[in-house]
Amino acid sequence: MSRWLGALLLVLVLATPARAQDVELQLVLAVDASGSVSNDRFDLQKHGYAEAFRSPDVQNAILGGRGIVVTMTQWTGPGLHEQVVGWTVVRDAAAAIALAAAIDAAPRKLFGGGTSISGAIDYAMTLFPRAPVRGLRWVIDLSGDGANNRGRPAAEARDDALAQGVTINALPILTLEPDLDSWYHDNAIGGPGAFLIVVHSYDEFGAAIRRKLVTEIAGDPAQSPSPPAGRRGGGVRWGNAGDASFDAPS
Repeated sequence: MSRWLGALLLVLVLATPARAQDVELQLVLAVDASGSVSNDRFDLQKHGYAEAFRSPDVQNAILGGRGIVVTMTQWTGPGLHEQVVGWTVVRDAAAAIALAAAIDAAPRKLFGGGTSISGAIDYAMTLFPRAPVRGLRWVIDLSGDGANNRGRPAAEARDDALAQGVTINALPILTLEPDLDSWYHDNAIGGPGAFLIVVHSYDEFGAAIRRKLVTEIAGDPAQSPSPPAGRRGGGVRWGNAGDASFDAPS
């Protein structure tokens, strides 16, 4: 009887589709497509993400772990969001290059409607359960050039996301609002090892996003940038796009 039972179990195992393994990181890339972002600036953002996934630094970070699963959204107003690149599992350089091509090919679908960072966070939260594999860490990666001016307060959306174990990192672009980094620090980012990288112009975006993705994928707080004196707190790290390296948090 035990021999037949063993044979039956073997048949059932072979007939059952293999369950996809978990990955290191589940990442939502949320890209600003509000009216303040010209087409040229939007293309700089999009191309910066694509080139980051083509870079050896990002690919090596992916290869150093269990892989990642990534999706990209565009956001503007509270109800204006588009998932322009679906969830994509990346475990090797070939998959990273394919993802870069998909990002480059994704058209801009939104062109205005206000700036709702709270809406971007809320929408990202609906996407996590839809991924084909589960990430051991869930991260929302925000980039934008303005503070929240539509929808509910961004801090409320942030706090709801943090309560579900999500980390929110950000890449504020200071072209229009010189103090946007402080606003993002106080209202948008949070969670274990959360950080932001300050971009002073769109031309810095590509280098900044490479550094940001490496830090997110590595998941090592020691690699996260430290904030300037007087801006510490909440486990948040701080950095600039042009920094050659980041100090370990004290």
